[in-house]
Amino acid sequence: MHRPLFMPIVGALERRYEFFRIREDAAGKPGHTPLQKCTAAIRQLAYGGPADMFDEYLHIGESSAVECPLEFCAGVRAIFGDQYLRRPSPEDCQRLINMHGSVHGFPGMLGSIDCMHWEWRNCLAAWKGIHTSGFKAKHPTLILEAVADYRLWIWK
Repeated sequence: MHRPLFMPIVGALERRYEFFRIREDAAGKPGHTPLQKCTAAIRQLAYGGPADMFDEYLHIGESSAVECPLEFCAGVRAIFGDQYLRRPSPEDCQRLINMHGSVHGFPGMLGSIDCMHWEWRNCLAAWKGIHTSGFKAKHPTLILEAVADYRLWIWK
């Protein structure tokens, strides 16, 4: 994640939530920084690794690392949800269609569609045949589709 995107998120979470502020522990030592907590949350969300994998890298214990993505996701939804986690309005759609027509020469285009296969390891046995395709995967997959605009905003 680029620093100009990451730092405003960290700052907004730190200003609004006590969890993301540096606090002292029972021994009077300073706790984890907002950067450590947000980095642990994003890395867990991005790579899907266990919480204890950040012990050496970020110096965060497993119990703290478990809390980070929960608090991070709740905070991001509360702070940024109205702007970034919403359906496009008619004005948004018209602006995108106009921009794609004039700038890129694709009149009527809302955005670029992309698909990915998301591995579903714990798929129910009865559903495995439904969610198994010719895709190169050991486990059944779900196909996720998203439309991204020129700013890489993902519209649901």
